[in-house]
Amino acid sequence: MRIVPALALLVAALGSPGAGAADPQASAPLLHWHLVREYPHDPKSFTEGLALEGKGRLIESAGSYGQSTLAIRDLASGKIVNSVPLASRYFGEGATLVGDHIVQLTWKEKTGFVYDLQLKQIGQFSFNGEGWGLAYDGKQLIQSDGSASLYFVDPQSFLTNGHIDVHDGDTAIILLNELEYARGRIYANVWHSDRIAVIVPETGVVESWIDLATLKESFPKPADWDPRDDVLNGIAYDPHSGHLYVTGKRWPKLFEIALEPVAGSGKP
Repeated sequence: MRIVPALALLVAALGSPGAGAADPQASAPLLHWHLVREYPHDPKSFTEGLALEGKGRLIESAGSYGQSTLAIRDLASGKIVNSVPLASRYFGEGATLVGDHIVQLTWKEKTGFVYDLQLKQIGQFSFNGEGWGLAYDGKQLIQSDGSASLYFVDPQSFLTNGHIDVHDGDTAIILLNELEYARGRIYANVWHSDRIAVIVPETGVVESWIDLATLKESFPKPADWDPRDDVLNGIAYDPHSGHLYVTGKRWPKLFEIALEPVAGSGKP
């Protein structure tokens, strides 16, 4: 992926990362969170998709032509339990767990792959447009393509059933990237932003933001660190703890965070 002119519009809409103040057109509040634990993360992994495979194991889809993989990693150590490379013509993108199989997108190749939990490929499908992020809400897949739209996709036929346009107040939120579904909401990384949008799936309304700008300041940068590419990306949800696991492209750390309840609601 490359920086596009629309990025300037996004930055204007979100305000400076970590500022804690929203643009007048962007009304959703910031959620408070606290760090639970840090874990090692492969600094060579260009993270495009992240999901919890089971207790203590993560599914990670990594991109870049000639280096794309789908892997299952041990959460505590960050080490690979099993992995499969993609052919060099494919750029791996979002991935999610659907029952007893894993679905993975590619970027510009309009191709998706289906694997069993041993990472044996058991299916392949086509889709229109670009593939960026992918999540599963228990009934349908949710797919992003870098625009302000999210698409609902049948997990059997892979046909698109509908879409929503994501906005915060009057501001369309473009560059939606890696996705996770949790607690009835869609969590979306916004490319080249330090924030995660929390989206109401029925309406596309951003009801809150999670600002994670401080995370990338908490670890030493590798020698080949590129701030243009090595950005926040990757969200996995643990339904048992209610915590999120987050990381970035080529980040040497993965973070477990807990969202704090919104005042008066009892819910994050």
